[in-house]
Amino acid sequence: MKKATMTLDRAYTIGSIDPRIYGSFIEHLGRAVYGGIYEPGHPTADKNGFRRDVVDLVKKLDVPVTRYPGGNFVSGFDWEDSIGPRDQRRHRLDLAWYTTETNEVGMHEFIDWCKQANTEPMYAINLGTRGVDAARNIVEYANHKGGSYWSDLRIKNGAKDPFGIKLWCLGNEMDGPWQISHRTAYEYGRVANEAGKVMKWVDPSIELVACGSSSSQMPTFGDWELTMLNECYDHVDYVSLHRYYGNPTNDTRGFLARSMDMDEFIKTVVSICDAVGGKKHSKKKLGLSFDEWNVWYHSREQDEEIIKRSRWDRALPLLEDIYNFEDALLVGSMLITFLRNADRVKIACMAQLVNVIAPIMTRNGGGAWAQTIFWPLMHASKYGRGTALRAIVDTPTYDCEDYEGVPELDTTATLADDGSVTIFAVNRSLDEPMQLSVDLRDFPGLKSVSHELLHHDDVKAINDEQNPDNVTPTPGQGGKLDGGRLEITIPALSWNVIRLTK
Repeated sequence: MKKATMTLDRAYTIGSIDPRIYGSFIEHLGRAVYGGIYEPGHPTADKNGFRRDVVDLVKKLDVPVTRYPGGNFVSGFDWEDSIGPRDQRRHRLDLAWYTTETNEVGMHEFIDWCKQANTEPMYAINLGTRGVDAARNIVEYANHKGGSYWSDLRIKNGAKDPFGIKLWCLGNEMDGPWQISHRTAYEYGRVANEAGKVMKWVDPSIELVACGSSSSQMPTFGDWELTMLNECYDHVDYVSLHRYYGNPTNDTRGFLARSMDMDEFIKTVVSICDAVGGKKHSKKKLGLSFDEWNVWYHSREQDEEIIKRSRWDRALPLLEDIYNFEDALLVGSMLITFLRNADRVKIACMAQLVNVIAPIMTRNGGGAWAQTIFWPLMHASKYGRGTALRAIVDTPTYDCEDYEGVPELDTTATLADDGSVTIFAVNRSLDEPMQLSVDLRDFPGLKSVSHELLHHDDVKAINDEQNPDNVTPTPGQGGKLDGGRLEITIPALSWNVIRLTK
């Protein structure tokens, strides 16, 4: 059996964990909204048409913030279409996903859903086909108390109290040629600066996310951040990062190493943000918003066929990746990566929440169930709060095609306000357990050890409506805590949550 060691100390900290790193994303794409969170006539639907079985699963994830309404969708979206009487709302062609958007669910309905799901809205504005005027108007509509045209219209539409949306995205993936009204970095930086400026004039309490690169593989990555931040640094609070990973070649060892790319991406963007801040002699440090991340590759071929066959239909079943066990392991490592960068990553949104590359799946008229990736997100959201500890880890490594020195044991730890310590760990080894020894002498009083384990003998195992508990957490063998040292066995190919409490 291979061995690894971890040393934890109260003085070795990364920073406070912003709960918003456990956020998610609902876009008007596929069945995320229609057939996902909203399905009038479903046996569990409430009076507003929202599926209560879905809300129950979302509550288990404890999602602090939900990004909406896009995504690529937002770059062609007129927000005014989503307010007022439903029977008078326009039906529009959505050029991002080749569907027809009916606007049955709009701003008011989404805010109502957020209250049910115990989440806060993170609203994206259109900086593709729209601009500064629409940006200031939507903030006035959503957040101004009353006595102005747009705020009074909100009141007329049934919402006396302001929505109080505090987090706003300044467009989406504007570096991408696939985006409606794609802009150069300079063009985007200028419009983001002017939009952000007037949005904060309307409501100085809001926070703004500027569009960073949609992938670290973009040819403009780096130069995009430098150029656009040079224009809008003073008025934004966060820079976005987007990244998806796949395993089309069935190389499990290489696939599970992809979180190393995510870590490099984060550190590069941090360095660029600080370089621009230094150039501007600014005392402000920008945070990062990793507001799209996940595994995404299973559904790409079938999506092309669906669009070819059903173009312009409503709520096409797009991006419905069926996740397997190895996907859950990578998701666990990606969450560990966020915790290891908690000093700068303050927001992260798994894309997406329901049906569309999502931890929750539904059948129209039928059930709702948790996919394999649901469990690491739930565990991290539940236990990964408080302070991120800077763990000193010594572990065996391996090399693969794209990376050298990949840690076989990917692990980190957090310290909660009640003094409990949680260790998150992924054993990337295909066939060998890992004996982990943890030095906890600086945390006196820890007595109880609990161990939750996610493992399956088949890396391609999935959950579905007929067998929703095929890949689900089970109690681990636990460990031995003696004299400030924990000894525990981490099974091969497993996600682990080890809780030490007083």
